[in-house]
Amino acid sequence: MRRPAESPTSPSSNPTGDARRQNRWMAAGLCLALAVITFAVFGQTLSHKFIDYDDNLYVGENTHVQGGLSLKGITWAFTHADCHLYHPLTMLSLMADYQLYGLRAWGYHLTNLLLHTASVLLLFLVLRQMTGALWRSALVAAVFAVHPLRVESVAWVAERKDVLSGLFFMLTLGAYAHCARKPGSPGRYGMVAGAFLLALLSKPTVVTLPVVLLLLDYWPLRRFETPGRLGRLVLEKVPLLAPALGVCAVTVGVTQKLMVPAEDVSVAGRIGNGLVSYAVYLRQMVWPEGLAVPYPYPRHGLLPWEVVLSGTLLAALWVGAWWQHRQRPWLWVGWVWYGVMLLPMAGLFQIGDQAHADRHTYLPQIGIYLGLTWLAAEWGVKWPARRVVFGGLGAALLVVLACCAHHQAAYWRNDESLWRHVLACTGANVFAHNGLGLALDRKGDREGAIEQYREALEIDPRCAEARLNLGVVLDKCGRREEAIAQYDKVLEIDPESAQARYNLGLAYFRMGDMSQAVAQYRQALAIHPDYAEVRGNLAAALFAMGDVDGAIICYRQAIKASPRSADDYVNLGLAYFQKGQSKEAVDAWEQALALKPDQASVQNNLAWLLATVPEAGLRNGAKAVGLAEQARQLSGGANPVVLQTLAAAYAETGRYGEAAATARRALELAEAQKDGDLAGRLQDQIKLYMAGKPLREAPRPAGNLKAKT
Repeated sequence: MRRPAESPTSPSSNPTGDARRQNRWMAAGLCLALAVITFAVFGQTLSHKFIDYDDNLYVGENTHVQGGLSLKGITWAFTHADCHLYHPLTMLSLMADYQLYGLRAWGYHLTNLLLHTASVLLLFLVLRQMTGALWRSALVAAVFAVHPLRVESVAWVAERKDVLSGLFFMLTLGAYAHCARKPGSPGRYGMVAGAFLLALLSKPTVVTLPVVLLLLDYWPLRRFETPGRLGRLVLEKVPLLAPALGVCAVTVGVTQKLMVPAEDVSVAGRIGNGLVSYAVYLRQMVWPEGLAVPYPYPRHGLLPWEVVLSGTLLAALWVGAWWQHRQRPWLWVGWVWYGVMLLPMAGLFQIGDQAHADRHTYLPQIGIYLGLTWLAAEWGVKWPARRVVFGGLGAALLVVLACCAHHQAAYWRNDESLWRHVLACTGANVFAHNGLGLALDRKGDREGAIEQYREALEIDPRCAEARLNLGVVLDKCGRREEAIAQYDKVLEIDPESAQARYNLGLAYFRMGDMSQAVAQYRQALAIHPDYAEVRGNLAAALFAMGDVDGAIICYRQAIKASPRSADDYVNLGLAYFQKGQSKEAVDAWEQALALKPDQASVQNNLAWLLATVPEAGLRNGAKAVGLAEQARQLSGGANPVVLQTLAAAYAETGRYGEAAATARRALELAEAQKDGDLAGRLQDQIKLYMAGKPLREAPRPAGNLKAKT
């Protein structure tokens, strides 16, 4: 077998100690520079918000993630597939973030940024270790760090799986380089297998990594040079197939329901889209303009010339890379790296309506950067005078890419900014119109939201999500008949839509038609038995109909399904109080405050019970005073009901003078607000306190059960 050409900048076989020290210092300086430029581009994301496009599924509305790291959460992560993928380590990392940051978005963005930066540094160090080429390795890592195609993976919290799997991908490469120096070492091979498994558990699409390791055997590790070595090198990778196949099997099982049916997109259509996507990613690498999320799948198919041209280009590149595989092995390795790593995302198993995605290039394009950097360096090394030009062009390239990426990342600062940019780039985009509608609704522009949802439905009249969102906004505007009509249309499209049934129930609840609300909620539960929000609202409707026992049962079921719902505990407490079960009411309200402390109405109700309940064993005057004073502070000190409670709490602790004075202040406010009933009760209570007696006749606490929205 002909020996591949040596790397033009291969290190000396026996460098001096001074040279080694200088090289280490240069490597350390380059690591610092790489970290600085990465933070310069993506540091702005620390001020960005969550994006209501999968960030809600991964964090904002994910009760498992919001449970934080716990044995129960860890067990769930490894035994369930969430957000349409099996990636337990990704979910565990988000749980850890919630433990540290709650729902403060900057913390999640910081983790993404740190993971990406670590991957950049590891890529540089691993390439330097394998090739001995310091500056070329740094350039490859720098382009990987700041290319605009990285923005989607780093700036989007939901793409934690990219940056986390990327870190373990780099660790696998590093472990493999270490293992290649001493083949047959079980410990070193175990490190490779362990890192690969962690990468798979972060994102299954790294399943092709063993092929990348085989490519590295060819170059730069040059393990193919021994005759007959190919078979042994292939067998060496076989043990890595077991975890790969296992995770793939789980992933296919999870995503099967989401795959686009063959009758919607033919196999030929999928292959054509895959070919075009490969070419599009190359074009975006060279000219990263108009980057967006998502790129809609062409509904009327691709034009034949697009497929033919893309296929021809790719075939030519394959032939060219193979033609040069002996003289310039880095071209072959880089191209096959790109082609193989993109295969899991090429669309043969089409999921959703997206044609391609920037995030799919996160690891595959490293191969292209590698091949082109070594090719350019060869051009510079053959003519030493051009090294300065090569270095200058490399620096200029990085500046341009960093500026473009910084500009692109700015679009991800909030939903409205992102979706307006996507519409400017892609035109008719159902996802973007729907997302912009949600953003406008959130900021109070309901007419603007309605317009966006109608735009989405002009593009795709069967878009159930846009119809649901349109119905929600119409309901908020009081146009409930129109909202109900939209929900009915959703059910025509998808009779199994629990969300549409739930929304119908909410609309009927607000219209006062409790029997219809209950009927819709029950149908939603028949479709989705674990729908906690439905159980809570069913309980509210039953309570309004006078079925307090039924309401209590439903609230307890809702809490079992969603243990961190403070609202359900609040309403359960009110239902228990209505039944005269004071101890159960106290327990429920204490749970509500443990989950969400700053609730003035709950503090007031609990303080009232603790101060006035007839059962001596339940009364706690000191605690009642503390709760009532917190409620007064939260409510601004001008709420007569809260002052009434504070007065009762003072009386329970024997502070009758303060009780009477506080009750008089409450009386003044009640009279100013023309609340005659409250004023009359306060006059009686003042007389009681003046006589040195506590209050023992507790009226109904403030607050009513309300449906969630």
